Amino acid sequence: MKLSGDGKLLRIFIGESDSVDHKPLYEAIVHAAKKQGLAGATVLRGVQGFGANSRVIHTAKILRLSEDLPIVIEIVDTEEKVKNFLPEVDSLFQRAGCGGMVTLEKAEIMFYAPSGQKS
Repeated sequence: MKLSGDGKLLRIFIGESDSVDHKPLYEAIVHAAKKQGLAGATVLRGVQGFGANSRVIHTAKILRLSEDLPIVIEIVDTEEKVKNFLPEVDSLFQRAGCGGMVTLEKAEIMFYAPSGQKS
């Protein structure tokens, strides 16, 4: 699949300890994105942060080990595919019984092609 032009960047902010069906929520979201045919997904683990339900700042500092560091999942694809994926994200949040934040931003895709394909 080759992809270029206007797209959308979907960012999903959750906690590392959020889970659904006995597996990490971030893993469930990535698998759902792959199953729905999105171009790709990346999971980033934050070193520090807090969210709506946090009473403390979670950090990766050695002296203050946290079991709930921030996780950001980034997905870029066409607007249509990203917006069609949003109900699945909402469903996973509901099943996990947790909150999170989802943002959608304009993204200009310069080029995207799997290995071996010319742009």
